[in-house]
Amino acid sequence: MKTDQLIALLATGVEPVQPAAVRQRFQIALALGMAGALATMLLVFGVRHDIAQAAVLPMFWFKLLFPLGVAVPVLLLVLRLGRPGVRIGRVGWAVLVPWLALSLFALGALLSAPPEGRLELVLGKTWLTCAMNITLVSVPSFAATFWALRGMAPTRPAWAGACAGLLAAALGTVAYALHCPEMQAPFLAVWYVLGMLIPTAAGALLGPRLLRW
Repeated sequence: MKTDQLIALLATGVEPVQPAAVRQRFQIALALGMAGALATMLLVFGVRHDIAQAAVLPMFWFKLLFPLGVAVPVLLLVLRLGRPGVRIGRVGWAVLVPWLALSLFALGALLSAPPEGRLELVLGKTWLTCAMNITLVSVPSFAATFWALRGMAPTRPAWAGACAGLLAAALGTVAYALHCPEMQAPFLAVWYVLGMLIPTAAGALLGPRLLRW
């Protein structure tokens, strides 16, 4: 078979991809992932009983804004890593901004607290279970983000998988924050971050296997 004939055979029946296909795929994935995370949180843990009182406190909203602040630049990273040859650019640095803000907030809280009370600020009451709870709630969004990314063509599957895992963890953390009673910045800086890093590491490990094309 000649080269021209092979090209013609491969091109037979090929239709152009709609420009909005990727955006629509991720919209579906984000909606399903967030819905799945909320459903898991409600079924396994339930909304905190005092959420009406907690909602008037600034720290409650900071707990939600932190993972949302991570999710936005990470989504942009995933979209760029899913396209061959697209550079990450400064978006990678934007992911660090929420982490830095939380770290500074936590450091300030620790420095202003008496030495004997600092450990309690870090451990809270749920340190033994928080990270794994976030990981559990992130499972539906993890599956959804990987499904969306498989519809693209990532050439750096480990990095793409890690970012997809972090995106899933951010969505899961938003859902879990509606249950979690902890309100201390040092607690969030340790255990929320650890809970988000576990799906990130899982994504990096599974990316080369699940995102091959």
